Amino acid sequence: MPKVKIMETILRDAHQSHAATRMRTEDMLPVAPLLDKVGYYALEVWGGATFDTCLRFLNEDPWERLRKLKEAMPNTKLQMLLRGQNLLGYKHYADDVVELFVQKSIENGIDIIRIFDALNDVRNMKTAMDATKKYGGIVEATMAYTKSPFHTEEYFINLAKTLEQMGADTICIKDMANLILPYEAYDLVKKLKQAVSVPIHFHTHNTTGTGDMVYLKAVEAGVDIIDTALSPLGNGTSQPATEPMVATFSNTKYDTGIDLILLSKIAEHFRTVVDRLKSEGYIDPKVLAVDTNTLLYQVPGGMLSNLISQLKQSKAENRLLEVLQEVPRVRDDFGYPPLVTPASQIVGTQAVLNVISGGRYKIVTNETKDLLRGEYGRLPAPVNEEIRKKIIGDDSIIDYRPADKIPPEVEKYRHEMNEYYEKEEDILTYALFPQIATKFFQARLAKKYKLDYDNMDTENNIHPV
Repeated sequence: MPKVKIMETILRDAHQSHAATRMRTEDMLPVAPLLDKVGYYALEVWGGATFDTCLRFLNEDPWERLRKLKEAMPNTKLQMLLRGQNLLGYKHYADDVVELFVQKSIENGIDIIRIFDALNDVRNMKTAMDATKKYGGIVEATMAYTKSPFHTEEYFINLAKTLEQMGADTICIKDMANLILPYEAYDLVKKLKQAVSVPIHFHTHNTTGTGDMVYLKAVEAGVDIIDTALSPLGNGTSQPATEPMVATFSNTKYDTGIDLILLSKIAEHFRTVVDRLKSEGYIDPKVLAVDTNTLLYQVPGGMLSNLISQLKQSKAENRLLEVLQEVPRVRDDFGYPPLVTPASQIVGTQAVLNVISGGRYKIVTNETKDLLRGEYGRLPAPVNEEIRKKIIGDDSIIDYRPADKIPPEVEKYRHEMNEYYEKEEDILTYALFPQIATKFFQARLAKKYKLDYDNMDTENNIHPV
């Protein structure tokens, strides 16, 4: 009998969506042996914002977290989210950095790498896909789902065919803003199952309140894997909750085979973690509310938080509706990029500036200029040429893969951070977040040599004489 498989997001996307990615490794390890017994298709444990947050806020080595989780859960595949040529940062990296990052991710415990590009430019996915194959990982090639006059069913079917030809082991529909509606999901999955032979994995959130119904229809259409989050961090801006989905398919031909009693025990642990995160101010009740504005403006939950924050800084919170209305207009001008990192930040920030600066594109960010020059890749649709001319003037527009002009970088990064080097992974940590990594390495050295880091001059070399 066909069964739907579950990927659990409680250790990554769920707390990224609800709690600013503040769950610690020590919150995860006590319950890891139980998670390992569930029989999930995979556990998402890494990628997205976890790497940045570990270093910036939690004083944790993200590589060490990965190793500990792998040791604690040897029987379950571990999955991560990777932004193609951007890796986990916000710019394109050279191919040698991408390859080394993929190699070390797999060596440290990752089995499946979900690879996407914010513009669905497959050229920006190829190096990461090839490296994942090379080092024995499973390639989950991903389509960033969005809606526009250009993002038709045919667009996604052709994209899936291309990704399969490029070596995808599975293909993911990544609906980061919970935009797809249940019957649209049914139709798309049905056609994808006819067009490609690899398994189809569906990822959505519950921001607009349709997530459970989307999964139900996707499963009826033949989807192979769905992403869910255990109930303490499920629903709202996170994924649909795991337990109701498991119960829904119980005793049907889609039965997941997962034990609800075991899930209940695991959820008890995470409720205590969530209580702490709430007490520390990381969980806002708004993340659990249904927000149908997402269907109108296509703004994902995380992007909405950023817009509100930017308006607060400018003392213009009362202009949120104007900004939400401006986002689709900017997106139209820019060739309909899907609103996912980093495109979501670029479009969102520009929409805020257009509203509060007293004129559209009166002030533009460097990132906006780069996007319109092609520095992030090929935009999905034609841009507003009048707007582009206004923003970048006579600057040339690149038509090649952006990383083609980036020379090898690993040795450069190795040289720059040499005084802190302990392992190859440190080079990658530094490459992604140089300033944060340097502070992290300095604190690590201080601890190693029992120095007083708080009262140290961290601008200077802190190696003991």
